[in-house]
Amino acid sequence: MLINVPETVVADALRGMAAAHPELVVDVENRVVVRRDAPVAGKVALLSGGGSGHEPLHGGFVGPGMLDAACPGEVFTSPVPDQMVRAAAAVDSGRGVLFVVKNYTGDVLNFRMAAELAEDEGVQVATVLVDDDVAVTDSTFTAGRRGTGATLFVEKIAGAAAEEGMPLERVEALARQVVAGSRSFGVALSACSTPAKGGPTFELPDGQLELGVGIHGEPGRERRGMMTSREIAEVALEAVLEDLPPRLPVLVLVNGAGATPLLELYGFAAEVHRVLDERRVPVARTLVGNYVTSLDMAGCSVTLCQADEELLRLWDAPVQTAGLRWGR
Repeated sequence: MLINVPETVVADALRGMAAAHPELVVDVENRVVVRRDAPVAGKVALLSGGGSGHEPLHGGFVGPGMLDAACPGEVFTSPVPDQMVRAAAAVDSGRGVLFVVKNYTGDVLNFRMAAELAEDEGVQVATVLVDDDVAVTDSTFTAGRRGTGATLFVEKIAGAAAEEGMPLERVEALARQVVAGSRSFGVALSACSTPAKGGPTFELPDGQLELGVGIHGEPGRERRGMMTSREIAEVALEAVLEDLPPRLPVLVLVNGAGATPLLELYGFAAEVHRVLDERRVPVARTLVGNYVTSLDMAGCSVTLCQADEELLRLWDAPVQTAGLRWGR
């Protein structure tokens, strides 16, 4: 592993982020990443966070058009309420703060406590829970579906709405619309290794894959022998479309788990488009790359989001972050 010692991995990464992105204010000690121009007058602020190891989620999505602040926890561990309260105070312009929370028990509990503490300090807080993973209903870390790739869609679309000056109630409603219209399914071709463990976090024998894996390596629906990209696309999209048959054109995210090269991801994207074309599902936009990762896991996920004209317009709006940028 390209690290110094496991105990300083997150702090070292934050120091590197600060050096590479002067447009951000990176508080290494308190583990908060904030856009430099925050608080932006007259604007609802977006705040998210979660365990480190999923980069560029969430710190890489701080900037104009997406998040105002992010709180990185230790690897695969929720940030603590103090981080979130400090971040909320730093970005609140008086128009309120939207918390974007992935559905994992630690994240849910800590963000809920942070919302109560922030409101005690006079900050208006709304919360949106992302629960898009169709692979399992309950897991070791969740009650209900897990939050995965749709988090990017929520942060981008709600971020654009906030950038336009929409009120908190409308930004929250749009975020909830994205959650309701999004579903994901992930596949692991190899396990990931955390810095603390120094080895695989779960056992996946050679020649097998995990269908429906979680972003921390949580078990999915089943293990099978190795499959082709074509076969994986068919299984993943069957699960997604069975859970939510689209009524509108879809945004497609073909997301790498961290160790899958773009050559393979683009090939997988071609298979995803083939299946959607066969199912007569119109595709409005496609994003391919490593956006919601799982350290060094080999694998991928696919996320679909039903998008009406307003969501498409907000998706296309300019964004300037370390991990996502277009339009300016």
